[in-house]
Amino acid sequence: MGFGNKYHEHMKLYIKNMVSRRCKMFVTEELQKLGLGYLSVELGMIELSREISPEQRKKLQEALIGSGLELMEDKKAILTERIKRTVIVMVHYSDEYVKYKFSNYLSEKLGYDYAYLANLFSSETGATIEKYIIRHKIERVKELLLYDELSLKEISYKMHYSSVAHLSAQFKRNTGLTPTHFKHMTQHRKRIAIEDL
Repeated sequence: MGFGNKYHEHMKLYIKNMVSRRCKMFVTEELQKLGLGYLSVELGMIELSREISPEQRKKLQEALIGSGLELMEDKKAILTERIKRTVIVMVHYSDEYVKYKFSNYLSEKLGYDYAYLANLFSSETGATIEKYIIRHKIERVKELLLYDELSLKEISYKMHYSSVAHLSAQFKRNTGLTPTHFKHMTQHRKRIAIEDL
């Protein structure tokens, strides 16, 4: 294999714990500071315009670790992180998976059989993909309840629950509260905070 054209190739690096837009901004700034050309910065992944040297990689790793992020080497760990990133995008930033069962969505996005992804995820994290998705769906439902723009029925439709009853049962199982109780509590807390100003 010739070494000559190596530097013309794009390089993908995977980053652990990179789950928010704030992380993306931080990583983008660090790449700019280090003078590393990049094509894209996604949740959990950066694509550089060329291969980087071990020294540049070390500097990037040091910059990331200071913020609780890290470059990943292990292929199984990388794929696990890609599953997490795909779920986060699916639940929080996309309405695309309305057309799919989430198992088909993940298979299509990641290019692996769902049974393989599910087994890998469980062995790497000790939890199932289904539980991970439910956790994120509940967080998203909390956000939507706090925005106070949609009814519970609209939220259950948007988040692909079969009914309000199904959403309420899952919400209570995971938080100990009904969606309505959660909403009243947070609104009450907000009012108290405003009175303290």
